[in-house]
Parts: sequence; structure tokens; C-alpha cells
Amino acid sequence: MSLWQRYEKAIDWISAILGKIGWILILYCTFFGIADVFLRYVLNSPSLWITSTVQAALVLMACTGGVYALNVDAFVKLDLFYANFSPRMKAICDIITSSLTFLYLAVLIWKGYQAAMMSIKLKQVTPDAIPIPIYPIKTLIPITGVIVLLVVIKKLVNDINTVRTGGKPLPKA
Repeated sequence: MSLWQRYEKAIDWISAILGKIGWILILYCTFFGIADVFLRYVLNSPSLWITSTVQAALVLMACTGGVYALNVDAFVKLDLFYANFSPRMKAICDIITSSLTFLYLAVLIWKGYQAAMMSIKLKQVTPDAIPIPIYPIKTLIPITGVIVLLVVIKKLVNDINTVRTGGKPLPKA
């Protein structure tokens, strides 16, 4: 197995793990979101911690789900034109838009790292009756940004190979 195939396999494995974590977070948000509404409006006894933890879980869900969705091509695209393109033309469009993706990820990782370091330094917590630490969540944002970057690099290399070979798979090494 070549180094590139190992890289792809590792990225696919990490993506699958994050997808499963995202799925668990969806269940968490659904269950506790409904519980919070029930406690607040039916029992007239709002929770002191559910809203904050659901908000944190939503941030983590965006991070984990974003990696998984990008890796399995589950993001919504403007299929009006894109769907009718050949695999080679799709790869060319993806290569062109990857420059914007790299720019976005560079800013996300850079500023996310700065925000995470400041949050750790201040030991930042939620301003609620029950303070919940925010710094672990802020730390995960640039980390998942790096993982998204690895997925984008994988896709970019595959797109370049698609353009080079005309959409035919490369021979296994």
C-alpha cells in the first residue's frame, strides 16, 4: 500500500469517527433540546445547564459533521450546472474553488488558535448560573480546521489526478 493510499485511508477513518461523534451529538441536541422545552414551558422549571451544553454540542456538531460531510461529498452544491459536468470538469471547478477553501481554513485555523489560547489562558466559562468551561470547545475548532484541511488536500490531489487522467482511476501501486 502506497503512502498516499495510507493517507487517504487515515483521513477516511478519522472522518468516519467524527461522523459517528456528530451523530451522537445530534441525538444529544435533540433529546436535551426537547427536554429543555418541556421543562421550561410545560413544567415552568427551566434548566440551568441544558441550553449552554446544547449550544456547545451544536458547535462541536458543526466541526465534526463538517469534516464528515466534506469527506463523503455530502455538502449541497449548485447542481444547476455542476451535476451535468463531466468528472474532469467537476474536478477543474473543485480545483478552482479550493483556493478559497484554503484561504478560509487558514483564517479559521489562525484566528481559532488565537481564540483558543486566549480562552485557555482566561479559563473561560459560560456566564450562567452553572459555569461550564468553554475553552475545550474553542480548542477543538482549530483542531477540526486542520482535519478539514487534510480532507481538502486529499480531495485536491484526487481532483488533480482526475484532470490529469481524464477521470480514469490511477493504477494501484
